[in-house]
Amino acid sequence: MLITKDEGLDRLLDAETIAVVGCSTTPGKAAHDVPAYLQEHGYHVIPVNPYADEILGERAYDAVGDVEETIDLVDVFRPSEEVPEILDAVRERHASRGDAGAAWLQLGISHDEAATNAAADGIDVVQDRCIKVEHGRLRGEK
Repeated sequence: MLITKDEGLDRLLDAETIAVVGCSTTPGKAAHDVPAYLQEHGYHVIPVNPYADEILGERAYDAVGDVEETIDLVDVFRPSEEVPEILDAVRERHASRGDAGAAWLQLGISHDEAATNAAADGIDVVQDRCIKVEHGRLRGEK
Protein backbone atom coordinates (compact mmCIF):
# COMPACT_ATOMS: atom_id res chain seq x y z
CA MET A 1 0.00 0.00 0.00
CA LEU A 2 1.20 3.49 -0.77
CA ILE A 3 1.10 5.34 2.54
CA THR A 4 0.23 9.05 2.44
CA LYS A 5 -2.07 9.67 5.41
CA ASP A 6 -1.07 10.26 9.03
CA GLU A 7 -2.76 7.07 10.26
CA GLY A 8 -0.56 4.92 8.01
CA LEU A 9 2.59 6.90 8.78
CA ASP A 10 1.97 6.55 12.50
CA ARG A 11 1.40 2.79 12.14
CA LEU A 12 4.78 2.43 10.40
CA LEU A 13 6.42 4.28 13.29
CA ASP A 14 5.49 1.28 15.46
CA ALA A 15 8.38 -0.59 13.79
CA GLU A 16 11.10 -1.81 16.14
CA THR A 17 13.93 -2.73 13.77
CA ILE A 18 14.81 -0.38 10.91
CA ALA A 19 17.39 -1.20 8.24
CA VAL A 20 18.81 2.06 6.87
CA VAL A 21 20.02 1.75 3.28
CA GLY A 22 22.66 4.40 2.64
CA CYS A 23 23.33 4.98 6.34
CA SER A 24 26.31 7.34 6.53
CA THR A 25 29.39 7.31 8.75
CA THR A 26 29.53 11.14 8.59
CA PRO A 27 27.91 13.11 11.43
CA GLY A 28 26.07 16.13 10.10
CA LYS A 29 24.67 14.27 7.10
CA ALA A 30 20.97 13.43 7.25
CA ALA A 31 21.82 9.80 6.45
CA HIS A 32 23.75 9.69 9.74
CA ASP A 33 21.80 12.05 11.97
CA VAL A 34 18.34 10.65 11.20
CA PRO A 35 19.35 7.06 12.07
CA ALA A 36 21.04 8.40 15.23
CA TYR A 37 17.75 10.12 16.13
CA LEU A 38 15.90 6.85 15.56
CA GLN A 39 18.34 5.05 17.88
CA GLU A 40 17.83 7.74 20.53
CA HIS A 41 14.09 7.11 20.32
CA GLY A 42 14.36 3.38 20.95
CA TYR A 43 14.53 1.94 17.45
CA HIS A 44 17.04 -0.78 16.61
CA VAL A 45 18.88 0.63 13.59
CA ILE A 46 20.70 -1.70 11.22
CA PRO A 47 23.01 0.21 8.84
CA VAL A 48 23.20 -0.96 5.22
CA ASN A 49 26.33 0.47 3.64
CA PRO A 50 28.85 -1.64 1.69
CA TYR A 51 31.66 0.81 2.48
CA ALA A 52 31.46 0.58 6.28
CA ASP A 53 31.95 -2.16 8.85
CA GLU A 54 30.14 -0.36 11.65
CA ILE A 55 27.97 2.75 11.97
CA LEU A 56 26.40 4.13 15.14
CA GLY A 57 27.82 1.20 17.08
CA GLU A 58 25.99 -1.35 14.91
CA ARG A 59 27.39 -3.81 12.39
CA ALA A 60 26.87 -2.52 8.85
CA TYR A 61 25.70 -4.86 6.10
CA ASP A 62 26.41 -4.67 2.38
CA ALA A 63 22.79 -5.17 1.30
CA VAL A 64 19.28 -5.59 2.72
CA GLY A 65 19.37 -9.27 1.81
CA ASP A 66 22.48 -9.79 3.96
CA VAL A 67 20.88 -8.60 7.21
CA GLU A 68 20.54 -11.55 9.58
CA GLU A 69 18.00 -10.02 11.93
CA THR A 70 14.31 -9.56 11.27
CA ILE A 71 13.59 -6.17 9.67
CA ASP A 72 10.33 -4.30 10.23
CA LEU A 73 11.00 -1.30 7.99
CA VAL A 74 13.62 -0.34 5.40
CA ASP A 75 14.52 3.38 5.43
CA VAL A 76 16.18 4.56 2.20
CA PHE A 77 18.80 7.31 1.88
CA ARG A 78 19.86 6.69 -1.73
CA PRO A 79 19.13 8.60 -4.96
CA SER A 80 15.74 8.03 -6.60
CA GLU A 81 17.35 6.26 -9.56
CA GLU A 82 18.54 3.52 -7.19
CA VAL A 83 15.08 2.95 -5.70
CA PRO A 84 13.93 0.23 -8.16
CA GLU A 85 16.91 -1.98 -7.30
CA ILE A 86 16.51 -1.34 -3.57
CA LEU A 87 12.77 -2.02 -3.58
CA ASP A 88 13.35 -5.17 -5.65
CA ALA A 89 15.66 -6.37 -2.86
CA VAL A 90 13.00 -5.50 -0.26
CA ARG A 91 10.38 -7.38 -2.29
CA GLU A 92 12.66 -10.43 -2.55
CA ARG A 93 13.35 -10.39 1.17
CA HIS A 94 9.68 -9.94 2.01
CA ALA A 95 8.72 -12.85 -0.25
CA SER A 96 11.40 -15.19 1.08
CA ARG A 97 11.55 -14.25 4.78
CA GLY A 98 8.21 -12.56 5.46
CA ASP A 99 9.78 -9.49 7.06
CA ALA A 100 10.68 -6.07 5.60
CA GLY A 101 7.02 -5.29 5.09
CA ALA A 102 7.54 -1.55 4.78
CA ALA A 103 9.87 0.82 2.94
CA TRP A 104 10.30 4.51 3.72
CA LEU A 105 11.90 6.69 1.04
CA GLN A 106 13.36 9.77 2.66
CA LEU A 107 12.60 13.37 1.75
CA GLY A 108 13.43 14.05 -1.91
CA ILE A 109 13.48 10.34 -2.81
CA SER A 110 10.70 8.75 -4.85
CA HIS A 111 10.03 6.37 -7.72
CA ASP A 112 6.34 5.88 -8.46
CA GLU A 113 6.68 2.74 -10.58
CA ALA A 114 8.95 0.92 -8.13
CA ALA A 115 6.77 2.00 -5.19
CA THR A 116 3.62 0.77 -6.94
CA ASN A 117 5.27 -2.58 -7.73
CA ALA A 118 6.38 -3.00 -4.13
CA ALA A 119 2.91 -2.07 -2.86
CA ALA A 120 1.40 -4.67 -5.20
CA ASP A 121 3.56 -7.25 -3.43
CA GLY A 122 2.16 -6.27 -0.03
CA ILE A 123 4.83 -3.80 1.07
CA ASP A 124 3.78 -0.49 2.62
CA VAL A 125 5.69 2.35 0.92
CA VAL A 126 6.20 5.96 1.96
CA GLN A 127 7.84 8.34 -0.52
CA ASP A 128 9.46 11.75 -0.19
CA ARG A 129 9.06 12.15 3.58
CA CYS A 130 11.56 12.34 6.41
CA ILE A 131 10.95 9.70 9.07
CA LYS A 132 12.50 11.97 11.73
CA VAL A 133 10.18 14.87 10.86
CA GLU A 134 7.13 12.60 10.78
CA HIS A 135 8.12 10.94 14.06
CA GLY A 136 8.47 14.31 15.75
CA ARG A 137 5.20 15.58 14.28
CA LEU A 138 3.11 12.48 14.97
CA ARG A 139 4.67 11.30 18.21
CA GLY A 140 5.27 14.75 19.69
CA GLU A 141 9.04 14.34 20.06
CA LYS A 142 11.89 16.34 18.66
